[in-house]
Amino acid sequence: MPDLYISWADYYQRIEQLAVKIYQSDWNFNQIICLAKGGLRVGDVLSRIYDKPLAILATSSYGGPGNQVRGSVTFSRDLTMTTANLGSHVLLVDDLVDSGVTLKRTLTWLDRNYGFYVDEVRTAVLWYKDCSVIAPDYYVDYLPDNPWIHQPFEGYEKTSPAELAASFEAES
Repeated sequence: MPDLYISWADYYQRIEQLAVKIYQSDWNFNQIICLAKGGLRVGDVLSRIYDKPLAILATSSYGGPGNQVRGSVTFSRDLTMTTANLGSHVLLVDDLVDSGVTLKRTLTWLDRNYGFYVDEVRTAVLWYKDCSVIAPDYYVDYLPDNPWIHQPFEGYEKTSPAELAASFEAES
């Protein structure tokens, strides 16, 4: 399958479709955790739609040329959240599940660090690739051919502050 290119409009439409799928499942959750960086926008929008607190877990597993080389998974020391305790029914969100290693290790990390608070965790992503070792509970697109997904924010990874400033100066 050729690479998949996603526009901003498509991106936000998929987040809304994900919100509807979760709603239609009738599952009640009281906390959202997003995996940063890719899941930040997904978590933010779902938090606003559902009016649920958002916690952020920073993770990193890609680097190299074009940020397309999978490496080992690194986690932040702790969750960033505005509530005193983590909710008991957690919706864990990311933009996609590729190999599934990050999502699987995150579930283990959550259990080890916050398992005493959590009764149930369900997972939600926009894109679920066939090559994943874990199936998310909720997803919008299943991708049997495992394409590389080019998301609309990737352009910022190739833009420096100086280039951005120069583009605004050129417009003036």
